[in-house]
Amino acid sequence: MFRSLMDFLRRCWRKLRGWHWLIQLVVAVVVIFACVSLGYWISDLVAFWDDDPDRGAVVVSNDVFGDKADRIVYLDKGDSGQNWLPKDSLWFDNVTQGSDLLPYDFFLVVEQPNGKPFRDNENMNNRYRYLARKATYNNPDALPIGMVKDNYGGRDFMGFSCSACHTNQINYNGTGIRIDGAPAMADMDTFLTDLGTALRLAQTPGAAHDRFVKNVLALGHYSTADEVDADLRIYALRLTAYRVINKSDTHYGFARLDAFGRIYNQVLEYVTNVQDVETILGELVQEKRITEADIDKGGDKSIKAVLKTLDAKSVLNGTDRDILMETLITNLNLKQVLYFRNKMFNAPNAPVSYPFLWDIPQHDYVQWNGIASNAGLGPIGRNTGEVIGVFGTMNWSRSDHWTLAGVFSGQGIGNTSPIDFSSSVDVHNLALIEDKLKSLHSPVWPENILPKLDPAKVGRGGVVFAKYCAACHAEINRISDERRVVAHMTSQTNLGTDSQMAVNSAAYAGYSGILRNTYITVGPGPILLNKQSPVAALLTKATTGVVATPDADKWWPRRFAEWLYDVIFSLRNNNIQASLKNGDYDPDTTAEPLNSIMAYKGRSLNGIWATAPYLHNGSVPNLYDLLLPAAAMPGDPPGTKYRPAKFIVGSREFDPVNVGFKTDGYPGFQFLTDKLGNSNAGHEFGTRDAKDENGNPIKDKDGNVAYPALTEQQRWDLVEYLKSL
Repeated sequence: MFRSLMDFLRRCWRKLRGWHWLIQLVVAVVVIFACVSLGYWISDLVAFWDDDPDRGAVVVSNDVFGDKADRIVYLDKGDSGQNWLPKDSLWFDNVTQGSDLLPYDFFLVVEQPNGKPFRDNENMNNRYRYLARKATYNNPDALPIGMVKDNYGGRDFMGFSCSACHTNQINYNGTGIRIDGAPAMADMDTFLTDLGTALRLAQTPGAAHDRFVKNVLALGHYSTADEVDADLRIYALRLTAYRVINKSDTHYGFARLDAFGRIYNQVLEYVTNVQDVETILGELVQEKRITEADIDKGGDKSIKAVLKTLDAKSVLNGTDRDILMETLITNLNLKQVLYFRNKMFNAPNAPVSYPFLWDIPQHDYVQWNGIASNAGLGPIGRNTGEVIGVFGTMNWSRSDHWTLAGVFSGQGIGNTSPIDFSSSVDVHNLALIEDKLKSLHSPVWPENILPKLDPAKVGRGGVVFAKYCAACHAEINRISDERRVVAHMTSQTNLGTDSQMAVNSAAYAGYSGILRNTYITVGPGPILLNKQSPVAALLTKATTGVVATPDADKWWPRRFAEWLYDVIFSLRNNNIQASLKNGDYDPDTTAEPLNSIMAYKGRSLNGIWATAPYLHNGSVPNLYDLLLPAAAMPGDPPGTKYRPAKFIVGSREFDPVNVGFKTDGYPGFQFLTDKLGNSNAGHEFGTRDAKDENGNPIKDKDGNVAYPALTEQQRWDLVEYLKSL
C-alpha cells in the first residue's frame, strides 16, 4: 500500500516537474504575502499599546481667552459614549498619514521670537488652539494633538495627523470635554505662517541661529552645521512659497480652512512642468507684467538659465521645484511673483469648517459638496488627496520602462515611460484610519456635565424636526453597525448658502502639466485632460496614480505584496457601493460634468450639538441663531431677530442654552459675514413662511400655510431636540 502511494506521488511529480517554476513562484508569493500580513498585524498591535488612561490630555493654565478647564474627560462610556477606548483615541491622535512638513528635529528646537520653544503647549493652545498633550508611549516628545512623527526615506519628519482637524474640546464649568472626530478649533493658516517666520528667524545669523544649529546637532541626526543650514534653507523656502501660493484676502480665523483650495494648489504645483512655466512667463511678458530682462538677469542663476537646466525633465522633483521657486522669488519682485501665482494657482478663498468624522465611513458621498464617493477605493483616494494637501512628499518621476502601477493608474498598457507617483502617502494607515472610524459613535449630550435636557421640550422639538428637517437630515441609529447615511444634496441656488466653496470646486482650473493628454472619469464619463483642465479632475488623476503606486522605499516584492494587501483590505472592509446621488441638485452632464458638486450636503445630525459654529463655512455661531433669518426683508414683523452679522471665534467655553461657543468678551477672531466666502445667508427653512418660486405662500390641502415660520417656543423646542441627537 505504501509502495503504491509512493509510486503515485512520483508519477504526479513527474507531471508537475515542468511547472516547478510556477509552483515556486506561487509559493514565494504566498509566503511573502503571509509575512506581510503577519508584519502588519504585529506593527498594528504595537501601535495600540499606548493606553494612557488620560489619553495624553493635559490642562493648560493661563488660557489667553479665559477658558477654564481644571480637568479633561472623554465620552467613552457604553451606548451613550463614542465607543473608543483610550488606546483607540491615542492611536488616532498619533497615527501618521505620510505628512512631512519639516524635519522632526527642526520642530523640536525651533523657537518663537521670544526665545521660547515654538511647540510650547501655551503657544500651541493660545495662538493656534491646538490641544496640549503630555508625553505617552507613542508621543514621547509631547507634541500637541494633530502633530506626529513620520518616517520617510530613512528620515523623521513632523507632519499632521487626522486629529489636527478632527478633535476638539468643549469647556463647561471647569470641565474640558474632548471629543474624537469633532471639528477642531485650530487656526492652521496662522500656524503655518508663524512656523515659516520662525524658520526664517533661525536662518538669520546671530544667537538664535547658533542655538538652533547647536540644538539640532545635539539630537544626533545631522553631522555638521552645514547640513543643518542646507535643510533650514530648503524648508524655510518651502513654507515661504506655500504662503505665497496660498495667499488669500479672505482670512480664515479659528475653526476653518480652505482645505480644498490648498489641496488643489498643491496638485497644480506637483503636476507643473517647464513648458507650463515658460508659457506663463511669456504671457506675463506680453501683458507687460514682467520683461525679458527680468527673465534674463542673474547670469547662470537667471530664470531662463535655470529653466534650461530643467528642460530635459518632464516631471519636476522636489529639488527641481525648490530651485525653480527660489529662482522666481529671487529674480522677480513680490508683485511680479503674485502675477505669476495668479496665473498658475487659484486663490483659496472659500474657508469651511472642519467636518465632523463620526458616520463618515457609512456615507455614500462625503465632503461639504458631496464631491467624493465613498464606494470602493474612494475613501483611500479622498484621504490621499488630504495628505497631498498637508505636505506629503511627492517624489514623482518619469519611468524608463513599463510598470504595473502605470497600468493601474490608467496610463495605458503599452506606455513604456509612465509617470511614477511614488510618495510618502501611507496607504496602509489611511485604510486603517477609515476602518477605525467605522466604530466611532457620535457624542451624546452628557447630562452629568452639561445641564439636563427638558423631556417635554425634546418631545415637542421632535415633532418640529420631523416636519421641517427630516427630509434632508434623516435620523439613524447612531450605534448600529449596519447604519448608512444617504447624503441629501441640495443645489446651492436652492439652499442659498454661501456659494464660494461650491463654485471654486467646480470652476477652478489649472495647467495639466505632466498629466496632459491622459484620461480621467469625471461625472458621466471620461474626459481627456487638455492643456488646462478642471483641478478637480487633476486631483482625481493624481490621487489615482498615488494609490496605484507601491511604496518605493522597500524591496519590490515586499512593496507589491503590501500594496496588494492594502487594496484587498480596503475593498473587503468597505461595504459602500457605487450609487446615484440623492436630493435636489443639478445633475452632471456631458457638457457640465461637474454640475452636481454645485450643491451642499445634508446629513444626519446626531452629535450636532458638539460641532459649532454652523453652516459649511462656520458663519452662524450657534444652533439657536441658525433658526433665525439671516437678514431683514420687507414684510418682517416688528421685533424680528436675525443671525449676527459679526461675532468672535476662538473660545472653547460652551453655551449650552444657544448651543455653541462663547462669542464675545475676549480677543479672538472677529468673523464678519459681509466678507467673501463668509455669508451667513441660506438654510432659512422655518425662519419665514415658506413660499413658492413666485413668492406666494405654500398651502396645504386645507388652505393653510404648509410651513409657517417657527414660533419662539418652537425654536427653543427644536434646539432642545437637537441637543438630544
